[in-house]
Amino acid sequence: MGATFWIKRYLLAAVPLFAILAAVEWFKGSTTKEDYLSAGLWALIAAGIFNYVAWRRFRNAMACAACEDVAKAYKGKHAKK
Repeated sequence: MGATFWIKRYLLAAVPLFAILAAVEWFKGSTTKEDYLSAGLWALIAAGIFNYVAWRRFRNAMACAACEDVAKAYKGKHAKK
C-alpha cells in the first residue's frame, strides 16, 4: 500500500473527528479560537495514532480482520490485468 493510501486514510479519520470535536465545543458554548485549535490538535493526534497502528499491523502482517479487508480491497483495486 502506497503513501497515497495512508494519507487518504489519515484524512478520512482526522477530518470527521475534527468536525465532531468542534461541534462538541460549539454545543458547550465555548467557541473560542483556542477551543477549535485544541479540537484540531486532538483530531490530528488521534488520527495519527489510528493510522500508525493500522500501518504497523499491515507491515508486520499481524492478524486483523479489518486490515485483511483493506488489503484485499487494495489488491483488488490495484491488480494488474
